[in-house]
Amino acid sequence: MLYRLYQLIIAAPLLIVLTIATALVTIIGCALGKARTWGYYPAMVWSRMMCWVMLLPVKVEGRELLDEKQSYVFVANHQGAYDIFLIYGFLGRSFRWMMKKSLREIPLVGKACESAGHILVDKSGPKAIQKTYEQGRQVLKDGISLVVFPEGARTFTGQMGKFRRGAFGLADELRLPIVPVTIDGSFDVLPRQRGFAFLSWHRLRLVIHKPIMPEGQGQEEVQRMMQQSYDTIMSSLPEHYQGFAANPDQ
Repeated sequence: MLYRLYQLIIAAPLLIVLTIATALVTIIGCALGKARTWGYYPAMVWSRMMCWVMLLPVKVEGRELLDEKQSYVFVANHQGAYDIFLIYGFLGRSFRWMMKKSLREIPLVGKACESAGHILVDKSGPKAIQKTYEQGRQVLKDGISLVVFPEGARTFTGQMGKFRRGAFGLADELRLPIVPVTIDGSFDVLPRQRGFAFLSWHRLRLVIHKPIMPEGQGQEEVQRMMQQSYDTIMSSLPEHYQGFAANPDQ
């Protein structure tokens, strides 16, 4: 009860103001130039504040496995709304999201995402999908990375659903390493079924695994990277979230 009162009276008003301020700073900063800076650092600080103000402890493992000069395609399981704050705040890499086009409709935040150069995925037809891939090619250079949730939607159970091939196909085409990332705790903080309600206190953990380097090229290589990523991500989940669970959103 005390934690809920804290969220309602102190945390929520503060985070609403921080969200509006971050979106405005991102939009204005990117309009003035240097989207690489203004599209990443304000949101990184905002994401960390979203965790710290809510008193949620965060543990990060595996940052030392990454090369600062290398572009990567990061793929993560999608446990809940707090996945975004964990990755943006604590991955420690300048990156762009590959996200649903519908997120553009969120007031201010959607515009900030567009200004920052995040890739809004349009699945309306082959031409739109090809345009999405072309945006990915433009992003993945000079040490900029891409972050994708291959499940495409948040879990309803805490377990992982099936992976889509898109991110792995892009990595295969550009000969880039895939980095599996395990998110643990986000489902316990705010499960999808609860919507935007009170949070539950729970530790958050972000595990950055060893990059999967390209060995060949083609459909077999895409399948190998996808399966290896899936198995690696699942291996760091708690036992009660192990195993596959079908997600109707997929």
